Amino acid sequence: MAEIKRETKSEFVNREIRAKMILVIDNDGNKIGPISKMDALKMAEDRDLDLLQVGQQDNNTAIAKILDYGKFKYEQKRKVKENKKNQTKTENKEIRLTVGIGQHDLETKAKKAREFLSNGDRVKVSLKFKGREIVHQEFGQKTLEAFLKIIEDVCKVEKEPKLTSRFLDVYVVPKKG
Repeated sequence: MAEIKRETKSEFVNREIRAKMILVIDNDGNKIGPISKMDALKMAEDRDLDLLQVGQQDNNTAIAKILDYGKFKYEQKRKVKENKKNQTKTENKEIRLTVGIGQHDLETKAKKAREFLSNGDRVKVSLKFKGREIVHQEFGQKTLEAFLKIIEDVCKVEKEPKLTSRFLDVYVVPKKG
């Protein structure tokens, strides 16, 4: 049998407010003492505005604001949209190297890493040890150092080189400024 999910309502407007007494805050910011729900609704209606519950004082007293609910919702959506626009999204990119990689190939991979870093992405540089190469990790360390030397002007090391199974991984991020 399918489970029914109910949404919990976060905003109570006008008649949806459950409290019997309401501490009203008008659109000028003035507090109008605890009054009955019906009086508060009439006060909001007289001004052609809505009553929005913004808090709970105790079990039978709510705190509500008199405002234009449509305008309030519009402003909220606009703020969320603005925050999303200002958000930067960083991606994780990966560059794979081997112990015996040639100098030209190393430079080509470094060029690609520079491109990723210039786009603001985080780059994981993985050096793979094949077969018995794992015994001589110092060669892999030298290759990784040579690679990092090529791109050191555009990046800084976020996580130091760490051996995980057959990979020596290091994380680099773009330099600020």
